[in-house]
Amino acid sequence: MQNKQSGKVAFITGANKGIGFETARGLGKLGFTVVIGSRDAGRGRAAADKLRSEGIESVEAVRFDVTRPGDHKEVARHLQDRYGKLDVLVNNAGVQLEDGDFTSGFNTTSTGNPDILRQTFDTNFFAVVALTQTLLPLIRKAPAGRIVNLSSILGSLTLHSDPSSGIYAKKVFAYDASKTALNAFTIHLAQELRGTTIKVNSAHPGWVRTEMGGSNAPLDLSEGGKTSVQLATLPDDGPTGGYFHLGKPLPW
Repeated sequence: MQNKQSGKVAFITGANKGIGFETARGLGKLGFTVVIGSRDAGRGRAAADKLRSEGIESVEAVRFDVTRPGDHKEVARHLQDRYGKLDVLVNNAGVQLEDGDFTSGFNTTSTGNPDILRQTFDTNFFAVVALTQTLLPLIRKAPAGRIVNLSSILGSLTLHSDPSSGIYAKKVFAYDASKTALNAFTIHLAQELRGTTIKVNSAHPGWVRTEMGGSNAPLDLSEGGKTSVQLATLPDDGPTGGYFHLGKPLPW
């Protein structure tokens, strides 16, 4: 089968495991050169080796911590020197530091630790904004750049305020609020980039059985990267400034 995406480069943060790794696998199978960002260099190399063993040859790992501004500059230099552009940025790395039993109701708003709120926003929002701003000049050099922000259905204010929704009784405040803020970034950046070939969208991967999602999640890990891959490979007439799960729009 002809490789339709050869020559395109994707950088995925937090891609040594979980949903990020599945995204790397999906894009690699489509012919992308995949750059895996991993806080642990050894785990990143192991992830890259695993993909190579599956026949994905164009893959490399870089040590990258999304919360370290110096790493943002270093990865930008690396991508510029090695590839001269960036076709796809998947802002996948994220944390969920609060406890919550998603099989029952809970709400952490009045008891949340302010330090956890700050740490969550540092990783899930502020670091994503900073990294995207740093890499945007490289994305502009690509013929048709794609930015995918890993959000969650838990970032939907519409569903959180609807007593009939499935997430109404499940409120993990710091995480939810960070994803709502990330959705705002998606909307704002997409509007700024209107008229260009760059598309910016938020992805809800689904409730997936990962370290974060837990064993009660209904979706297998293999399903976790599908929405990110779809948004990373949107055609020229595809949407921008949207919020999606497997091609279906979600309410903000």
